Amino acid sequence: MERIVECVPNFSEGRDRAVIDRITSRVEAVEGVRLLDVDCGRDTNRTVVTFAGEPEAVLEAAFAAISGAAELIDMRRHRGAHARLGAVDVCPFVPVAGITMAECADLARRLGRRVAEELAIPVYLYGAAAAADERRSLAWLRAGEYEGLEQRLRRLDFRPDFGAAVFNPKAGATVIGARGFLIAFNINLNTRNARLAQEIAVRLRQKGGRIRNRVTGAMETVAGLLPAVQAVGWYLDAYGLAQVSVNLIDFHTTPLYRLFEEAERLAGEAGLRVTGSELVGLVPLAAIVECGRHFLQRQGQCRGAAEAELVRVAVHSLGLNEVAAFDPAHKILEYRLRPAGALVALPFTRLVDELASASPAPGGGSAAAIAGALAAALTAMVGNLTFGKKGYEAVWPEMEEMAVRAQGLKQFFLAAVDRDTAAFNQVMAALRLPKKSEADKAHRAGQIAAATREATMVPLSVLEQAAEAADLARLAVRTGNRNSLSDAGVAGLAAAMAGLGALYNVMINLGQIDDPAFTAEARRRAVELHDRIEAAVNEVKLDLNRLLVGVTATGD
Repeated sequence: MERIVECVPNFSEGRDRAVIDRITSRVEAVEGVRLLDVDCGRDTNRTVVTFAGEPEAVLEAAFAAISGAAELIDMRRHRGAHARLGAVDVCPFVPVAGITMAECADLARRLGRRVAEELAIPVYLYGAAAAADERRSLAWLRAGEYEGLEQRLRRLDFRPDFGAAVFNPKAGATVIGARGFLIAFNINLNTRNARLAQEIAVRLRQKGGRIRNRVTGAMETVAGLLPAVQAVGWYLDAYGLAQVSVNLIDFHTTPLYRLFEEAERLAGEAGLRVTGSELVGLVPLAAIVECGRHFLQRQGQCRGAAEAELVRVAVHSLGLNEVAAFDPAHKILEYRLRPAGALVALPFTRLVDELASASPAPGGGSAAAIAGALAAALTAMVGNLTFGKKGYEAVWPEMEEMAVRAQGLKQFFLAAVDRDTAAFNQVMAALRLPKKSEADKAHRAGQIAAATREATMVPLSVLEQAAEAADLARLAVRTGNRNSLSDAGVAGLAAAMAGLGALYNVMINLGQIDDPAFTAEARRRAVELHDRIEAAVNEVKLDLNRLLVGVTATGD
């Protein structure tokens, strides 16, 4: 399985693009790393850079970037609206695929030690890499900022995790750590008054704080409203407006839409209006999709819309295009990580031509995944055609949930089109490895075995999801809009094709694996899933024959 880690260093330079370009060029020079996003802020004088790749390559790129910043950025001349400790203020590692948070914390510790030893920069660990509870918080580490760093370094409770407690006037200090996805989200207000933005920020953020009472003028302490939210209010001259700038630490705890709507409510109470928002850096697809479903639900529409429509609804509902164009292909993490030349990105006729070419991949496994995507798409269509339809009120919730589940299956199958081809190509690459020496032969055999096992697991996962698709097609036939019975029936047939095609691919690959326990279990599971699909699709056929063709199970 591919191992992907994301790194999001924040640099204390947002006005001189030439400096940032020289830093990011060092990242791009590391093989195995993809530079995903560079977001410069003039008023904050800060740039958020995002790159991703295999763990060791990302670790090397992070050091190269920090080294470049230490050379090119002088903190003695830095001024900006954002709190910061050094030329590289913070550098977190984020697990994306095939890697744990603990492994990311280890990457942070390894990078911290190297930065301190080779660059003479004091390093503090935070988040999942922190050695003490108070150091998990960036706010605690940044207290006093760069200007107070020299004095704070003299305190015993603020000794660096790596490096000497010696002030580096040019580079300051760097905070390195590991965390989950953090969404940097700024909410725009129709005012230039930073104080009003700060009042809203204090009320929103988890820790709350002190604000001035608008009636009495006295200072008072208010509790925070939203967990996993850090926020500050400021004015940005570049946009001519005040913003509530938010770090959303966990969008599962506080969804993006809830944060936005609470900000709207508080702004209204203060006589203000939220005019839009912006995302700094990249955002996980799930956070945007969740927003799209929420806003569709508020409109009384079915939440089981296609992914592209959910993204469109979220972008417009959040006003993400107000201060700068929001391009989902560039700003959504999963879209940025898509491999170049993805089959599913091809026009349909090109994809079919690829299947018809002399190349062995894409082949039957990818075609089975395509069939699964068609099955799920048709089931989602039936759900959307039933939800909101007069006469079907009793099943609206069930049909909406069916459509949501089917849309998720559709996305899985589409991704599996390329996964199956990639797995086959890995087998072919392993077969081409040298076999001159005994060591070569042993390495080649191990690589072939691992690649063949992966080439088995991909269609087995398609088979598992095809069973779910068949169950949903049966539900669509029995409960969905009667005018869409034929569509639901075709969904069942497509699920059957996906399942049987995946079964064939599992079985042919099992014949190449010399692991009796693995092959026996995989074979048992594959046959069990195929039987489940066959039973569900037989029921779909029986129902359709009775309702549309007028024949019974015996042909009478």
